[in-house]
Amino acid sequence: MKKKTLAVVVGLAVLIGGGAWYASKGTAEQGAPGQGGGKGKGEQGPTTVNVVAPQRQDVPVNLSANGTVSPISTVDLHPQTTSTIVKVHVKEGQFVKQGELMFSLDARTEAANVAKADAQVAKDRATLADLERQYKRAQELLAQNFLAQSAVDTLRSQVESARAVLEADIAAARASKVDQSYTQIRAPLSGRVGAINVYPGSLVQLSTSLATVTQLNPINVAFTVPESSLAALLDAQRAGKVPVQAFQNNSDKPINGQLSFVDNTVDPVAGVIRVKAQFDNADTRLWPGQYVNTKLTVNTLKDALVVPQNAIISNTKGTFVYTVAPDQTAKMSNVKRVHGFGALAVVTGLNGDEKIIVEGKQNLRPGGKIRIAEPAVAQNGKGQKKGKQE
Repeated sequence: MKKKTLAVVVGLAVLIGGGAWYASKGTAEQGAPGQGGGKGKGEQGPTTVNVVAPQRQDVPVNLSANGTVSPISTVDLHPQTTSTIVKVHVKEGQFVKQGELMFSLDARTEAANVAKADAQVAKDRATLADLERQYKRAQELLAQNFLAQSAVDTLRSQVESARAVLEADIAAARASKVDQSYTQIRAPLSGRVGAINVYPGSLVQLSTSLATVTQLNPINVAFTVPESSLAALLDAQRAGKVPVQAFQNNSDKPINGQLSFVDNTVDPVAGVIRVKAQFDNADTRLWPGQYVNTKLTVNTLKDALVVPQNAIISNTKGTFVYTVAPDQTAKMSNVKRVHGFGALAVVTGLNGDEKIIVEGKQNLRPGGKIRIAEPAVAQNGKGQKKGKQE
């Protein structure tokens, strides 16, 4: 009896378990809401995505670097003779023009030497004039046979010797005037005077630094660019003037200039090449030694196809974007990234009429169903869409 009762209990348990399994299987086949509504076993609904259209535009290719402002020319003034400062004609920070008098040195000795040299020249001229008269008279006497030829030849030699002495003394007088010019120190170029290190009465020598004069307009900005950009840089330089912009710290107002120099050697250690740009600095916005940010335009991509950077995917399969296929599925389109700038990038491989998926692509697979999200609608202050009445 006990064995029959146990068998009946086991049989009932099997029947109950089988019925529960059949009921759960039927529910799964019918499909839960949001999973295809019975369109297939385990099928998920479409993925919601945001899309944008690629844009066509001209894109400048820029190189950015940190640069240092450097003057085209700067001169450290030194005296060319040992003397005493008589007068300082300029002030520190003053702008001077080329040839403007800056320092006067004691010139009494040089002035005396010039006067002595001029007097010697005058004496030589008088001596030469007297010998020339004697020589001319001797030629007349020779023609009348009143004087021997040897005497005439002697006078001619004396005239030539006196003429040579005169030329030598004229050269010595010029040298004296050159020495005298060293007592007046003039600006070798137009620029700004730096710190003045001497005062009237100071004894100066050849090694004494008087002041510096720095040319500020125009002015250079020196910076480096990567070796990989050298070819594009040289192509741009051969094509014409290469525009360069400089930005001071905490300023977005550009200072416009142009490329003026590309070094003849690439630094093999750093892998960079030195370049310079020249800027008009009439308003002295750029100052020697100042650090600036530079932007160099080496090329302009005409009518380029531009897409958001975050739409581009790179993995072992390559570089691609997801686009919307006509059947509202995700399509993988291979692209090539040509140039990136900010949040955008220039690519090739698209026709330009595609819809590029930018958000939701992390859940996509090629051929997967998608649903394009509706654009956001502005809400009024009561939580209702504009145009709707409560």
